[in-house]
Amino acid sequence: MLYYLFEYLEKHTQFPGAGLFQYISFRSALAFALSLLISTIFGRRIIDKLRRMQIGETVRDLGLDGQVQKAGTPTMGGVIIILATLLPVLLFAEIGNIYIIILLVTTVWMGFIGFVDDYIKVFKKDKEGLSGKFKILGQVGLGVFVGCMLYFSDGVVVKEKVAIASSVQEDTGNGIQTNVSNLFGKEKKSLKTTIPFVKNNEFDYTRLVSWLGEGAEKYGWIIFVLIVVFIITAVSNGANLTDGIDGLAAGSSAIIALTLGVFAWISGNIIFASYLNVMYIPYSGEMTVYISAFVGGLVGFLWYNTFPAQVFMGDTGSLTIGGIIAVLAISVRKELLIPILAGIFLAENLSVVLQVSYFKYTRKKFGTGKRIFLMAPLHHHFQKKGYHESKIVTRFWIVGIMLAVFSILTLKVR
Repeated sequence: MLYYLFEYLEKHTQFPGAGLFQYISFRSALAFALSLLISTIFGRRIIDKLRRMQIGETVRDLGLDGQVQKAGTPTMGGVIIILATLLPVLLFAEIGNIYIIILLVTTVWMGFIGFVDDYIKVFKKDKEGLSGKFKILGQVGLGVFVGCMLYFSDGVVVKEKVAIASSVQEDTGNGIQTNVSNLFGKEKKSLKTTIPFVKNNEFDYTRLVSWLGEGAEKYGWIIFVLIVVFIITAVSNGANLTDGIDGLAAGSSAIIALTLGVFAWISGNIIFASYLNVMYIPYSGEMTVYISAFVGGLVGFLWYNTFPAQVFMGDTGSLTIGGIIAVLAISVRKELLIPILAGIFLAENLSVVLQVSYFKYTRKKFGTGKRIFLMAPLHHHFQKKGYHESKIVTRFWIVGIMLAVFSILTLKVR
């Protein structure tokens, strides 16, 4: 809202400093600062409110050290992250931007699913929470919405570099110079995405249906939507599984989101996109404001969520975080980089899949089920080995930082 106010002031008045709001970097800094303040200052009040309402975590005894002591810790704290993200975005972002609209819908959509799940667990005393099929249905519904918006919306376009170098040269009166804005062609719809470690660094989803014959490319969007559905479902469930010990999900997510912020900044800036020779995505830079608020909310939440946690995010937070990260990655066309960037989520997901699959296989073949890990998800395996929560979380963060740095390096590794 303030974005449009200061845009009006800049055009029609001489209000000092109004032009600053046109800079994404300035608004991103404000969004981060306000989000951090909301999550730390008002987060305390929300936690106290949750405690007075006796919205506490019900803990199943799995034989882990310190687990029983966590019973009764306020849960549904993900509302802190959601509020700390939404308020600065509404104030400082360009709300009419298609990417911001998609992210706002994602936040509310996944936040509602997680809230219903937590509500059933806490108030209905049902440890299973929302039925799995309804969770999946909600995630699939969001995936269809996001996929269709990204394909059919006129605001989602790309610009590709022109083929002839001479076309970007112009006479400025001081000699022939390169006009950066002419390095890219016209805006166009495209199903191209970025694929790491490949020479041209791009992959077109229409190639997946080209074998069907001439004209099949126009149905490529269906494949794209299905891929979006799969990614949102997988990443949101991965974030949900990662939220098992104090600070792990919030800290890991902050690292991933910050990296995606770098990608959004680069992809939405014509100078950086040209210099790094990456896909230029007009209007995507506005997501940097959203990401800044999101990271601020996560960091502020960590103030109360690190060991020993004073609040848990619950599914209200974990499902929302996963959905946001998935949509951000898809929007900046880095979804094929998720196995690396969100490697922590992937490892947690795979550990559960492998554990369950191997147990069922050995039970069917030998009559007795065997396990690969002492316990799944993966962080519980290390707890069973005797590692303290803080050490596990810190080392997972370090791995997450290494994966983030490697992901950024893929910008130039072809």
